[in-house]
Amino acid sequence: MTEQDAVFATLEEYANAYCAKDADRLMALFDNGDEISLIGTGLDELCTGHEAIKEVFMRNFSDATATRFEWDWKHVTVTDNCAVVAVTLTIHLNTRDGPAEVPIRWTVSLVQREGAWRWLHRHASTAATSQEEGTAYPIR
Repeated sequence: MTEQDAVFATLEEYANAYCAKDADRLMALFDNGDEISLIGTGLDELCTGHEAIKEVFMRNFSDATATRFEWDWKHVTVTDNCAVVAVTLTIHLNTRDGPAEVPIRWTVSLVQREGAWRWLHRHASTAATSQEEGTAYPIR
């Protein structure tokens, strides 16, 4: 397995744990230190530290159940003991209102400690639908 494959395997583990609503498995992917962070798609999803990140997962789990992560475009960069993953994906969900598909853009920053890749930061966003193709800003 290449280093790029090992790094991407952490995203697969995240997807499996997220679909299982297993916050402890998700948190095990993150580095043990308190210098971890998460930016989600929600306006208030800006947090640092294990407790705050776990709270975001618990809120997500109460709102919907993810059934599948469908990976699309991906780019994995590995240098020494650091890695960055940029990926687009669709999360398939069951919500109170029925099935939903949410297109997401992710960036994950990782560090290798004692032979294992650990997440330092995860950023999720959705594309600005108000931004016309070929323009620089979502201004109308």
